[in-house]
Amino acid sequence: MRADDVADFSAFVSARSGALFRTAVLLTGEREAAEDLVQSTLERCCRHWRTVSRADAPEAYARRILVNLVHDGGRRRRHREVPLEPENGGRREGGGGADLPPDPYRQVVLRDALVQALRTLPAGMRTAVVLRYFDDLPDAEIAAALGISESAVRSQVARGLAKLRAAVRDGAVRSPQGGDR
Repeated sequence: MRADDVADFSAFVSARSGALFRTAVLLTGEREAAEDLVQSTLERCCRHWRTVSRADAPEAYARRILVNLVHDGGRRRRHREVPLEPENGGRREGGGGADLPPDPYRQVVLRDALVQALRTLPAGMRTAVVLRYFDDLPDAEIAAALGISESAVRSQVARGLAKLRAAVRDGAVRSPQGGDR
């Protein structure tokens, strides 16, 4: 790699690795797997940097690599149970029924619950939901990243949201104050 290419690639990594990592965490549900996934993605981008850098959108090219790595099964998911609620359901002891004040640690639990709910979705559906709602990509870019039509993207997103709503309705994910949403 030429010195100019090294500088360009380093700038790309500095600017975009955070966004790629966020997407990888949402797709894999595990920080360690996401770190490995981003590393593999950036390694492939580095090997083919001249091609990647000439693309209209190098980040979209890298995201496509990341999505392909997830779909290739290189990152097997492990299933484990995660408790979503404390024993008392987030209510005050003594039966008063009043909600506790908002708890910043509860937000962490909810985020974990959301990631766990996302992990229950099939890989293509999960990827479409993550790219739409977490990366704010339009249907055309999601379709290009997944190699499917825009109508298939809309279908995958709608079905994914329906499954996530069902998880909320069934009590798998709770609101920060402890009530169902």
